[in-house]
Amino acid sequence: MRENILFLPGLLCDEVVWRHQTAALGARYDVVVARLTDFASITAMAQAALALAPGSLSVVGHSMGARVALEMVRLAPDRIARLALLDTGVHPVGAAEPGRRQQMIDLAETKGMAALADRWLPPMVMAGALERDPALDATLRAMVERMSPEIHGRQIAALLGRRDAAPLLATIRCPVLVGVGRHDAWSPPEQHAAIVAAIPRARYVIFEESGHMAPMEAPEAVTAALSEWMLQSAGETV
Repeated sequence: MRENILFLPGLLCDEVVWRHQTAALGARYDVVVARLTDFASITAMAQAALALAPGSLSVVGHSMGARVALEMVRLAPDRIARLALLDTGVHPVGAAEPGRRQQMIDLAETKGMAALADRWLPPMVMAGALERDPALDATLRAMVERMSPEIHGRQIAALLGRRDAAPLLATIRCPVLVGVGRHDAWSPPEQHAAIVAAIPRARYVIFEESGHMAPMEAPEAVTAALSEWMLQSAGETV
């Protein structure tokens, strides 16, 4: 029986983010990409994700999706065989965050998703990546424009309602991979170093030449790290 890998995309993202990883790992494992666009809380997203496949799950989350993955651990720790957290954070909402998020909500509602993509995407990748790689630019913009202001609003509500995940980290006993783009300006490497320090024997990987969108900016490196992670026994720590 093949093992299940569940991929969780981040804010305004869908299965396209995981295209390289699902194609490579799908030959050996049963892969599922969760849809996180219909829910307004991290807990509801996690509950829906847990219902997508039976039994044990190796869970890979990117950005908001990694926060959902941690909530899955909180809800059903015995079902999480492995955990991969990419380009993310565990901190609760800060004082300035609601205002910044509201500005983006207002932009999407008044000027549309293309305008939101213009503002939101450049800081999400390594500086200059969109100009150097027109295909990446087009793919990311098309993905954002497949969303809607309503989806964006629900996902922002989920993020603003999130819990502090830091206390959960020390309780995790499955194999954990923590990865981040070297040039991730949204959730920088030092933020991930603190996560690694809090999880017993977690493995830490930095993806060079990548910003926040590591699964797309450094697809081969992310896939290689996940392939190695999947070879670990679900009963062992890293």
